[in-house]
Amino acid sequence: MKWYFKLILPALFLVAWGVAAVLIDNSYILPNVWDTLVVFTTPFADLFGCGSLVENSLVSIYRVSLGFVIACIIAVPLGILLGRYQVLEDFCDGIIQIFRPIPPMAWVPLSLAWFGIGLSSIAFIIIIGCIFPILVNTIDGVKRVKKSWIETARIYQAGEWQIMSKIILPAAAPAIWSGLRVGFGIAWMSVVAAEMLPGTVSGLGYLIMYTYNWGQVQIVIAGMIAIGIIGIVMDQFFQYVQRRKFGWEALDK
Repeated sequence: MKWYFKLILPALFLVAWGVAAVLIDNSYILPNVWDTLVVFTTPFADLFGCGSLVENSLVSIYRVSLGFVIACIIAVPLGILLGRYQVLEDFCDGIIQIFRPIPPMAWVPLSLAWFGIGLSSIAFIIIIGCIFPILVNTIDGVKRVKKSWIETARIYQAGEWQIMSKIILPAAAPAIWSGLRVGFGIAWMSVVAAEMLPGTVSGLGYLIMYTYNWGQVQIVIAGMIAIGIIGIVMDQFFQYVQRRKFGWEALDK
């Protein structure tokens, strides 16, 4: 598919937005397209005393990266163990199934009570949001490794560490990476939502809420667009790595 074909719908959306803005004629409900896009022409300019678009974007990226890395450090090794040893999975499955459906924002009251207002509480919400997709995908990836590969390795006197590092991890890597991709998407949504909480003084979520209170809806929409653009860029990165490193998975099916 040609790259320009993917631009048709966004272009139609901009046209519809422009027409709707003219018909509504109320910038507090829907600002025109140009007023919103102008925000991106001065990305380093201070926006009503809450920092620039770039500055707040970098703060959000830092927060989500911190929470995401911590979640990976916990979820990937734990998922490998649970996927490898059935008794451990049976032991932990109940608690995983209980906590997995709980939305990250439901943890906000406890997060504020435990960690107070600040980076720790935001990181906690991010970790809770992305840890379960990573964990579940890792467990599934390890369990789907072909038993014949493991049995063959044992015939050749391979130890448990060799089986884990040479067979299970490489074979489960595509599923683990898919879990990382899904987990990062949820982490990105979680950090923006967490930044809208009272007491937060930076980040894209804060920028959106702060400028909304000042009636600057064009900056609100610009912040939303920035969130979407950063999300797309990161998702494209995960897809690129998946195509380059794990393209063999399609051939194995």
